[in-house]
Amino acid sequence: MYPDGEGFPDDWEIRLEKIGVPIAISPLHDKDKAKGGGYKKAHYHGIYIANNPVTAESVRNKLRGVLSTAEIECKAVAMVQIVHESVESVYDYLTHESKDAKAKAKHIYDKKDIKHINNFDIERYITIDVETKNKVLKILLELIRVYSIPNILDLHDFIDEQGESYGIDINLFLTTIETKSNILRLYFDGAYQRSKRGKVVDQERREDGNT
Repeated sequence: MYPDGEGFPDDWEIRLEKIGVPIAISPLHDKDKAKGGGYKKAHYHGIYIANNPVTAESVRNKLRGVLSTAEIECKAVAMVQIVHESVESVYDYLTHESKDAKAKAKHIYDKKDIKHINNFDIERYITIDVETKNKVLKILLELIRVYSIPNILDLHDFIDEQGESYGIDINLFLTTIETKSNILRLYFDGAYQRSKRGKVVDQERREDGNT
């Protein structure tokens, strides 16, 4: 979208919100270098998460419709295309932090300037490979064993507080455990039994000391 394009409204963020689908809008790209020198016309890139199968043209028409007023038709919406790569990769391109953009030495914009509309959350679209999940699971099981963590809530709290030092954030934690309830239950039960056994030993020692 070109903010200085014909009919581009000042309240465009509010208008996009009315569509009701998750949308992410890039920082204003006003430092993209043009081939012939100078800079390209300032523009925004965006991600539009459709609820149902759609065509690029139908999305383009919807965007133009919601951005237009009764008096002025918005012609600032440029190219719209169906994306076949991961949402994560496209999200990185919003700030030119994708591998392709970095390889071309494009200007990198600040991620904090990305606009999230209708609760767009990139964490929902990040996929984690099986190898990573298995590695994280091994770390989680080791933490349960070493610290005798007895249940999933205590493990969740542990990751909240110390997960960063193990390279595990909450999204990675939740994605890893979602299909591993059986083995986690075994480890939690073992941790509980070990903790219980330890208390019994301590009690016996105290009693022996009093006799």
